[in-house]
Amino acid sequence: MASIFDLFRKIESGSVPLIKPVSWLIVGLGNHGPEYAGTRHNAGFYAVDALAKKMNIKIDRIKFHALTGEGVLAGEHLILMKPQTYMNRSGIAVSEAASFYKLDPGHILVYSDDVHLEPGRLRFRQKGSAGGQKGLNSIIEQLGTEAFPRIRLGVGERPDPGYDLADWVLGKLPPSDRELLDGRLNDLCSGTEALLKGDPDLAAQICNTGIRKTDEPEKGLEIQ
Repeated sequence: MASIFDLFRKIESGSVPLIKPVSWLIVGLGNHGPEYAGTRHNAGFYAVDALAKKMNIKIDRIKFHALTGEGVLAGEHLILMKPQTYMNRSGIAVSEAASFYKLDPGHILVYSDDVHLEPGRLRFRQKGSAGGQKGLNSIIEQLGTEAFPRIRLGVGERPDPGYDLADWVLGKLPPSDRELLDGRLNDLCSGTEALLKGDPDLAAQICNTGIRKTDEPEKGLEIQ
């Protein structure tokens, strides 16, 4: 059996990677509870679950009023989060984690639903208003800034302006719309990786248009 001194020698030689401090928080917005499963408002939960699956980690640790998971992607030590505060209080969980890890808002990536985008559409932005999304609004209020990146996932417009918005976002995604959303989750994960590598322009290309740079071939996530 190797001794602790053997481990120290491996660390000094660089053969054992040192875990960096947490440098990113990735938040999927949604509502917890079985009654909300499959709803439009939980698109952020579906997205962060997809990233967790690719990273082969579980989001099951209760911390910061949220379910959390931890891993390394593209050399960055990150926390995945699903706030359990309900949508309109999501900022409480996010601000607690950001304060604990001393994270700049620019290193907090949020996945949320967007009723202004068609199912299957993604939109990456480095900052911006909430656009009526209550979870994003709560995060903006708690952090005191709009300057954090986000990827919005299209869930489609209401059938008519008179349709109650709360009923629409809390309604179930039809199978055809869920298929369109699921079809873009690989792009969402790739866009996330590009952002963590310091290339927001590539993240925007991947998410907003589905097009990669010609020198950026499709490949798996750089998971450690």
